[in-house]
Amino acid sequence: MATKKTSMFTLTERMELSSANAVFATIDLGSYVDVGDRQALQVHSVDFIFQGDTANSDMVGDIGNGKEVNIQVTDLNRGALVFADDRALVASGRLTIDANGSLDRNADLYPDNFGKGSDDGRYVVNDALYLTGQLSAAPVNACNVTVRVNASIVSLTAKDFMAIAIQSTAADN
Repeated sequence: MATKKTSMFTLTERMELSSANAVFATIDLGSYVDVGDRQALQVHSVDFIFQGDTANSDMVGDIGNGKEVNIQVTDLNRGALVFADDRALVASGRLTIDANGSLDRNADLYPDNFGKGSDDGRYVVNDALYLTGQLSAAPVNACNVTVRVNASIVSLTAKDFMAIAIQSTAADN
């Protein structure tokens, strides 16, 4: 189905969440995806790193007790957090701080669970990955979430590229 053109590499983007409003960011894939050459990005894994206001600050103290941080990566711009059955969803994570200040971190979806792809990833043929982050309530201080996407560039057969592009377009509706 796919021929690897590169070894695995990492794309990163950091988002600062300072209110209960959704925050958006993108990872530009224009240099990696090429329709003419049927070149796609194969996402192997997505990691979420939660930090407080500064790189070494107290996470619980910065966010506050009884709050939740949600973060999602999609290959279409939805403009909000989406349900798990959305075909555009690539990865999703959550950090919960209970009323007593205990942390619970989940990466509740990995790329190899959804979409057509090989055993170790998901193919993206769109020109960007879209990040959405949201806190359940305003934090004491800002929360930073770094998204690390481990990926490689692959060449797909014409049929496979077209099938993935059609699926992505259908998910846009």
